[in-house]
Amino acid sequence: MPPTLTRRQVLDLRVHAQQIGRAEGSPADTAVLDLGVQDTGPDGGRWALALRGVAADAGELSTVWTIRGAPHLYRRADLPGVAAATAPFSDADAGKRIFDAAKPLKAAGIANLEGLDVVAAAMRSVVTAPMVKGEMSGRLTELLPAPYLRSCRPCDATHVHEMPFRLAALRAGLELEPGTSPPVLRPVPGLVPADTVPPHLDVVRGYLRLLGPATPKLVAGYLDAPVADVQARWPEDAVEVPVDGERRWLLAEDAARLDDVPPATGVSLLGPFDLFLQARDRSLLVADPARAKAMWPVLGRPGAVLADGEVAGTWRPRKTGSSLAVAVELWSPVPHEALTAAAERLAAFRGVVLKDVHID
Repeated sequence: MPPTLTRRQVLDLRVHAQQIGRAEGSPADTAVLDLGVQDTGPDGGRWALALRGVAADAGELSTVWTIRGAPHLYRRADLPGVAAATAPFSDADAGKRIFDAAKPLKAAGIANLEGLDVVAAAMRSVVTAPMVKGEMSGRLTELLPAPYLRSCRPCDATHVHEMPFRLAALRAGLELEPGTSPPVLRPVPGLVPADTVPPHLDVVRGYLRLLGPATPKLVAGYLDAPVADVQARWPEDAVEVPVDGERRWLLAEDAARLDDVPPATGVSLLGPFDLFLQARDRSLLVADPARAKAMWPVLGRPGAVLADGEVAGTWRPRKTGSSLAVAVELWSPVPHEALTAAAERLAAFRGVVLKDVHID
C-alpha cells in the first residue's frame, strides 16, 4: 500500500490532474472535458476552460444537461458516449436523480427509467428546431399524462417535473444553445447514445482521476447516485491510497505517478462552479466551517481565489457598463500584484476593462 498522502499532496494532485494554470491546450487534450465542465453563470464553463489554457471554438463544444441536471460542456464528438456515460446506472439511481418526481411515477406503476424514456420521446416529437424552454414545457404539458406533471405555484401553471425534463433532454438528442436565457434547446442531428461507455468518459473513473483520491460515497454524492450503484461500478484498477489515515482510492496509473506531481503554483480566480470546487470532500478544501459556509452558501456562490493550490479566499464580480471591479475576501495572504493579474485576465475574458480589485 502506498504511504499516506497529506492534504497538501491531494491538492497538488488535483490542480495537476485538472490542468489549472496550464498555458495552452485544446479541447482534445483537456481532461476536465471528459467529466464535463459545468456551465453556470457568466464565469462558467468557458472561463474554466480559459484557466486551463483553452480558447475553444464554440463549434467544438456542446452544452447539455447531465450530472445533477446542470448544464455541462463536452466535446461535440463525444456526445454519444456522454449520453451513455451520464445516464442513470439503474432504476433506483434514476429515482434518486429525479427527486420528488419519482413519487407520482411509482404511484402510477411507472418505472423511473421508463418515465425518462417517455419524457424523452415526447421531447423528440416536439423539438424539431430550436425552441425556448417555456414553449417546449407547455407543449409537453399537453402531451404527457398527470404522473409526469406538477403544479407550479409561482407560475400558476402546470409543468413537467424539472429534473425529468432536464435528464431526458440528452436522451432525446437535444442540446442547449450557448448563452441563451431562458434556455433554448435544439436537436443534435443523428445523436444516438453509444452502446457502451468509452473508458475516458466513465464518470466514476473521471471522478477518481480528477478529484481523487476518493471513496464510493464521495463519487455518489457528486453524481446524486446511490452508493451501491457506484460500488457496483468501482474500477478494478482502483488502488487504496490513504489520505491522512482515511481509506481512499486512486486509479493505479495515477497512484504510480504520485512522486512526479509538482507543487501547485500561481493565482487563479476560479468560477463558483469550477470542477476543483465540486469535490464532495469540502472540508479538505476549506477546513474552517464558517469559511466553508461562505464558500458554498445555499444561494449566490462566490468564486474562489486559488493560490498555490489552496483556497485562499472568495471573490465576487461587480460589473458596471464596460468595466469590472473584483471584490476579494482573503483568508490568507496573496500578493496584490498576482491578484490584479488574475483579475485582469478575467476582465479580458469578459471583454471589459478592470476598474479595481478591492480586498477585504
